[in-house]
Amino acid sequence: MASIIGFAARIWNLNYPPQPAKKDGALRIGLLGASGVAPVAVIQPAKSHAEVIVTAVAARDVKKAEAYAKKHSIPIIHKSYQDVIDDPAIDAIYIGLPNGLHYEWALKSLKAGKHVLLEKPSTSNAAEAASLFHHELLKQPNAPVLLEAFHPLFTPAWQLYLSLLDPPNLASAHATLPVPSFLFGNDDIRYVYDLAGGALMDCGTYCCLFLRQMFGSEPVECIEATPTFLPEPWDQKCDQVMKAKWRFRNGGIGSIDANLSNPVLKSKLPWCQAIHKEKVVQDEELSEEKEHVVVKKVVGNVLIQPVVWHRISITEQHTIRNIADKKALKTWTTTEYMKAYKWEDFNGKKKGEDWWNTYRWMLEEFVNKIKGREGSGVWMSHENSIHQMEMIDTLPPPKSGMAIRPSSHVLQ
Repeated sequence: MASIIGFAARIWNLNYPPQPAKKDGALRIGLLGASGVAPVAVIQPAKSHAEVIVTAVAARDVKKAEAYAKKHSIPIIHKSYQDVIDDPAIDAIYIGLPNGLHYEWALKSLKAGKHVLLEKPSTSNAAEAASLFHHELLKQPNAPVLLEAFHPLFTPAWQLYLSLLDPPNLASAHATLPVPSFLFGNDDIRYVYDLAGGALMDCGTYCCLFLRQMFGSEPVECIEATPTFLPEPWDQKCDQVMKAKWRFRNGGIGSIDANLSNPVLKSKLPWCQAIHKEKVVQDEELSEEKEHVVVKKVVGNVLIQPVVWHRISITEQHTIRNIADKKALKTWTTTEYMKAYKWEDFNGKKKGEDWWNTYRWMLEEFVNKIKGREGSGVWMSHENSIHQMEMIDTLPPPKSGMAIRPSSHVLQ
């Protein structure tokens, strides 16, 4: 009964969050683009944060910006992206533009001294990422804060999942993120290859990051990649589905299944799985001729957005066997289930609320970093963002039949 009440309370507060009075010195955010993701990524989370105000928006079409501002109660409408950046009342810029425009507008925002919350993927390719995150602007005293918006990392659920893994001893890991086919038509802007579109650059970026976090290292090589391209007459360079495998430094294999067009009748939940290498455990009850080995598997369901529901299962396959011929004498399996809706569930620290979605957890840390506060300690570092794009760029021909996404702006 308690779990049902907790579920209902989370859903209610998620959709109708408490709206505290805004504090003096609240962070004023300007939006570049009247994007579909901004309401869930920034606008709604800002309502429950006393130190964040979504202040301005600009879009390519001014009328669209006006309608967007009216719908979301944004007080200032600017005629151009540059006008938002140049507004002295704006402290930070949220960039939810098409991927291919991220580098250009992130750099312009930083040059204007604005903090930047940058939608993933940070850039079109690894060269852009290195140029952006290693830029001299970010090395100056009191430099602006630049954060790539990989929101799932900031949740206690994901951090709990990682705490259950032994990265050097992983044999394999897998991440699946299926997006229902009805959400995006073939003409959606995320399917424009020259704007760094495609499944790998969308839901695939989460899968790649999950693998890197699970293994706690960078991949050595891509060993397999199978894209499913858009049908004619749509962009034939762009992937709707990407399945790929990498070999990591410990010899383990990581795989992804990123699908932007998952059939509704074959719907499935996003999940990730880590299987450890076989481990010999101490068992004083056994004779010298026998050994006790365990294979541990950790599965995370819906960790991409765990606020509504999620589950982490830890399964251990035990075997008692002869050492000489490896013949199994006894086997059994144990399974434990865990969850963490707030940090208190994970490490006892009273931070945040159980109804916060991934974006709200991320916004909390973005503000903490700008204000110079300690926060939870979770962060997406600049080097992490660069390595993320380096992993994605390991998939050009002949592995995938696809070229590295082009830069749409001269690197600086």
